[in-house]
Amino acid sequence: MDFNTIAKCAQISAVLEVSGSPKPGNVHRNRNFDDMIFEDFLISAIVIGDSIRNASKKNNNLGKHILDAVSETNKWVKNNTNLGIVMLEIPIAKAAAISDNFSEIRENIIQLMNKTTVEDACDLYDAINIADAGGMGSQDKYDVSSQNAKNELRENNQTMFDVLNISSKWDRIAAELTTGMPVCFEIGYPKYRKLRSEVSLNDACVLTFLEILSCVPDTLISRKYGQQTASHVSHLAEKLLTFSKDDNFDIKLEKFDDYLFKNKFNPGTVADLTAASIMITLLEDKF
Repeated sequence: MDFNTIAKCAQISAVLEVSGSPKPGNVHRNRNFDDMIFEDFLISAIVIGDSIRNASKKNNNLGKHILDAVSETNKWVKNNTNLGIVMLEIPIAKAAAISDNFSEIRENIIQLMNKTTVEDACDLYDAINIADAGGMGSQDKYDVSSQNAKNELRENNQTMFDVLNISSKWDRIAAELTTGMPVCFEIGYPKYRKLRSEVSLNDACVLTFLEILSCVPDTLISRKYGQQTASHVSHLAEKLLTFSKDDNFDIKLEKFDDYLFKNKFNPGTVADLTAASIMITLLEDKF
């Protein structure tokens, strides 16, 4: 697939995801946070284009391309707006570039992740620290915030896949990247693909987000507030979806958004998974 097309799919998916309103608990076109606003995410979606394009053109080096995307974003926006998105979308982009048809993308993602190196892991750690990703927590092994972390990775020959596999116990993005992206390919993408022909693009995004949240407790919430809280939020999303055909669904949706915002329950990981799911759908359109 053409490199420019892949980059545009990534950029458009990030714009559509943040524009979904009201996307409960997250920044969207009608909701800002104190430390980041809707426009921050629009800017971030635009400025990753070159990094996605380069990732599609060049050799593996997934960690380097993730670092480049985060570094470029940091020049324009002083918040962690898209670390999770680029961690998901750069492997998708690279896989699309080397695939002869859409059905090969998922297997190529698996192959690319299995071929990651120690230097990919070091670049990923740099990207996480530049993004100043919140809620990561302190870990006993290969702690990303440790000054000696990269030396430990090199001494123990830990690849990007290795460290993500360790992190997969508490981070859904890491789990997604080390297990063939089951949430994106089996929940998000088919849901968004179907909804696009039935409802508006905005509603397709919001309903896809809710579908993923109902199935997958958000690990950003669980790291901050515990697994029980994350599971409770997922249960509320599942319950809300049962009213999706009702005339008063919009009112219930806004109340859920207000509840999550008031309690600072931010399903940011699910937002990243939603963006990646939209990108996969757009790629299928262009193959």
